[in-house]
Amino acid sequence: MTQSDRHLHRRIIPVYVLLPPYTLLMDVAGPVEVLRRANIEQDDVLFDYQFIAAQPSQTTSVGLTLADLKPLPDHIPDGAYVILSGSVTPPDDAEDIEPELATLATWLNGAIRPGITLVTICSGAVLAARAGLMDGYACTTHAACLDEVREFAPTARVLDNRLYVEDRDRYSSAGITTGTDLMLHLASKLTSPMTALTIARHMVVYMRRTGAEPQLSPWLSGRNHVHPAIHRVQDAIMADPAHGWSLAELAGIGAMSARHISRLFQEHAGLSVTAYVNLMRVTLARDVLANSRLDMERVAEKSGFASPRHMRRVWSKYNALPPSHYRRSTAE
Repeated sequence: MTQSDRHLHRRIIPVYVLLPPYTLLMDVAGPVEVLRRANIEQDDVLFDYQFIAAQPSQTTSVGLTLADLKPLPDHIPDGAYVILSGSVTPPDDAEDIEPELATLATWLNGAIRPGITLVTICSGAVLAARAGLMDGYACTTHAACLDEVREFAPTARVLDNRLYVEDRDRYSSAGITTGTDLMLHLASKLTSPMTALTIARHMVVYMRRTGAEPQLSPWLSGRNHVHPAIHRVQDAIMADPAHGWSLAELAGIGAMSARHISRLFQEHAGLSVTAYVNLMRVTLARDVLANSRLDMERVAEKSGFASPRHMRRVWSKYNALPPSHYRRSTAE
């Protein structure tokens, strides 16, 4: 299949980026840049994004006017995502934006239904709450807007000190740069962890999370750094965890001595080379167990372990359930 053929067979995900009055520009630029890069970095999914608003143009937080915006659609297809940007307080001499906000809230209330995913960035959660779309959901927003969301959505579980929150078909981020964090998380789920990692590296941002955020894929563990040589080594291991990697071979990929790579790997990735290889092999074994009926001998072999006993010993460092129980739990 040629590259053009692969593009033709992409799964299309419609994305509507809703711009309220005085849109916070970074709330739009960061997340949409993630989608743009995702369309470049992989061939399985196409994010078909468009910018919509109640007016054909909007003044942004920095004074830049965004024009040629599409009108609010009468219908949004199933499987679509609506990204609701945050905004800033209008200047004192600005026209009253309350009628426009009321229009947006009414449209959101009618447009968002089961099968549509709503993503709020920063204070966008306030408008979503006003539209009656956050009640019964866990969510977050900018620290300055938490009480407003609670007022508009009294049954919402509004969480502070979060980068972003995922609850069923609602995704919300704290504000400004965290919109990019949230979109990287979504890109990882909708395409692949490797695609999200590649995008993050291109944008020179970390795959951040806090202890209360949705867990990143184990494939992304140890990637919260910007050292290019260590990323090259990790890319090689991630591409073929079952390979019998030696420290000398990995040092060659990183173009440094074995001693130097051991030190830098621990410093930047936060774990040893051996621990990282083992984690990637266990992650591969989890995928094999969940998606095949191979016996433990073959699972261990395909995952790079010398034997089932070796696999179980390493596995126990990362998983509470033994491999056989894990397989049963994924089948339930």
